[in-house]
Amino acid sequence: MTERESLRHAGTLTALAAALLLGGCMSFIPAYERPAAPVAPAYAPELLPAGGSAATAAAEIEWQSYFADARLKRLIEIALQNNRDLRVAVLNIEQARATYQIRRADELPSVGAGLTAQRQAVGGGLVNSYAVGLAVTGYELDFFGRVRALSQSALSSYMATEEARKTVQITLVAAVANTHLSLLADEELLRVTREALATREDSFKLTKLKFDNGATSELDLRQSEQLLEGARATLAQTQRQRSLDENALVLLLGQPLPADLPAVTALAAQPALRELPAGLPSDLLTRRPDVRAAEQQLLAANANIGAARAAFFPRITLTANAGTASTELSGLFKSGTFAITGVAQLLQPIFDSGRNQANLDSAKVGRDIAVAQYEKAIQTAFREVSDSLAGRATLGEQLRAQTALTNAAQVSYRLADLRYRNGASSYLDVLDAQRNYFAAQQATVQVQAQQAQNLVTLYKVLGGGWSEPVRASN
Repeated sequence: MTERESLRHAGTLTALAAALLLGGCMSFIPAYERPAAPVAPAYAPELLPAGGSAATAAAEIEWQSYFADARLKRLIEIALQNNRDLRVAVLNIEQARATYQIRRADELPSVGAGLTAQRQAVGGGLVNSYAVGLAVTGYELDFFGRVRALSQSALSSYMATEEARKTVQITLVAAVANTHLSLLADEELLRVTREALATREDSFKLTKLKFDNGATSELDLRQSEQLLEGARATLAQTQRQRSLDENALVLLLGQPLPADLPAVTALAAQPALRELPAGLPSDLLTRRPDVRAAEQQLLAANANIGAARAAFFPRITLTANAGTASTELSGLFKSGTFAITGVAQLLQPIFDSGRNQANLDSAKVGRDIAVAQYEKAIQTAFREVSDSLAGRATLGEQLRAQTALTNAAQVSYRLADLRYRNGASSYLDVLDAQRNYFAAQQATVQVQAQQAQNLVTLYKVLGGGWSEPVRASN
C-alpha cells in the first residue's frame, strides 16, 4: 500500500482508541539525516601554506582580536550599534521568537473566564439559564503530534533567524573593514597622483620654456601636455572614488563619520592580520552561520511534513467549563450551583477534495527545496573559501614582484630624465618612463589593498566575525 493510501485509511476509530488507551503521543516527523556535503573533502593542496598554519579557527577569533587598527575597531563598533540591516536582522529574531511562542502556546490549553446566558423554549414556555466560571475552548488533544510538529517547525525557523543575524554581522564587519581599506588605498592613490601631477607640471613648464626658445619641438610640448592633463583627470577620478567609498562607509555605519576617530594609519603601515587555518570543508557546516541557517530551515521543512501527515488522522478538541449555573441570574453564587461541563469533539477527515494530500505534497516539495538550498549554501561557502585561499597563496608574491617593478620603473625614469637633460636621449624616452612609473605606483597600491582585503574576506568566509569576547565574571 502506498503512503497516500495508508494515510487515508489510518485515521480510524480503532487507531484513536488505541492511542487513547496507550496515553502516548505519536510523531510523523521524518527521521532527519543531514545531507552529504556536495564538495571535495579537502581544499586544493597548492592553496594551503606549506609550513602549516595557526591552530585557532577563524570562527573562534573575535573581531576585536583579529583587527588591530584602533580606527577600524571604532568604525566596526559604530556599525554594530547603528547599521540598519543588522537592526532588521535582530527584529526578525524577535518576530520569529514570538511566532514560536504562539506555536508553543498551542500545546497547552487556554483558560479564560466566561459568562453565558441562554433562553430556551421548553414545554411551551421560556426557560432562562445562566453560567459563570472558567472555560477551556477548542483545546486540541495532540495525540498525533500535529501541534508539536508545527511548534518544532517554528522553533527551527527561529533558530534560523538567529543564524541569519550572525551572518549579517559577519558581512557587516567584513564590509566595514574592506571599505576602510579602500579609503586608505584612495588616500595613497591621491598622494601618488598629486606627486605625479606636480612632477608633470614642472616637466611641462620646462618643455614650454624650451619650446618658446626654439630648443624643442611642438610634438614634445604636446606630449608633455597630454601627460599633465592625464594626471589631472586621474586626480579627479580618484577624488570621486574616495567620496564614493566614504559614502559607502557612512551607510554601513548608519551615521556620519565621527570627528573623534583615532588617527589614520597608512595602508602600507597597517598592522598585519593574524594567520588563519583553512581547516576542512566539513568544518564550514558548523562554523558558517549561513550554512547553519540553511540547515535549520531544512529542519523546519522536515517538521512541516510531520504536521501534514498528522492531518490525515482524527483531530480531537476539548471544550470544558467549570463554575456556577442557575436559572436565575441572582442565584449564580448560591450554594449547590457548582457545575462542570465538558464536550469532546472528534473530526475524522473523510472527504476534503484532496486538501490534506496537497498539503503533504507541498511539504515534501518544500523539504526538497530546503535540501537544495542547504547544499547550495555549502557549495557557495566552499567556493568562497577556495577563492580567498587562492588570493592568500598568490597576492603576496604578486605584491613582491609589483614592488620590485615599481622600484625599477623609478630608477628608469630617473635615468631617462638625466639622459634627456644631458642630450643623450629623446624626450619620448622620458615620457614613457614617467608614464610607466606612475602606472606601477598605482598598481602597487591596488595590490596592497587587495592583499589586505583578501585576508579580511578569508576571515569572513571561514566564519569569523560573529563571536563575542568572553567576559570574565566578577
